Amino acid sequence: MTPGRIVMTKWGNRAHWEFAAIWLGEDEHGHWLGVPAGTRHSRPGMEFVSDVPTVTLAPRKGWYLPTWHAPDHWWCDTYVDIATPPALAWVGEHDDTWVLRSTDLDLDVVRERTGRLFVDDEDEFEEHRLALGYPDDVVTQARAECAAVHAAMQARRTPFDGSHRRWLDLVPQ
Repeated sequence: MTPGRIVMTKWGNRAHWEFAAIWLGEDEHGHWLGVPAGTRHSRPGMEFVSDVPTVTLAPRKGWYLPTWHAPDHWWCDTYVDIATPPALAWVGEHDDTWVLRSTDLDLDVVRERTGRLFVDDEDEFEEHRLALGYPDDVVTQARAECAAVHAAMQARRTPFDGSHRRWLDLVPQ
């Protein structure tokens, strides 16, 4: 388990969420990153300490970044940020740490603990699309990825089929 950081920005390279995580490993889906309970998350004007362990997947392909929460401990089980393709880079003198970077594109696909599945922040996406000048190809890709992720989650297709459980079990409590 190698320490690193997840660094999210908003369009125009504006600061967004940043927090420590640990690289758990990789499989056919991509890189799995663990965030123990008690981890400090910060962004301009806001911070919090996580109550539950989570695991995030940096997929090999796709404009999304899903996070799964420890079962029965938070209001949602799965929270997927629609975002630019995540880029994980090994850094440090001996590639002994890493940083994951991605740009959050506002849209989120969420599965609540009750099983309710929905798309969130469509209004924010539209507002930022206009105010920040999202390019047309980014808008098209974000909308298509949001629809594809929603369909995959609804059908419980990989990686939304429980593939995360073995990785979540590795996150220190």
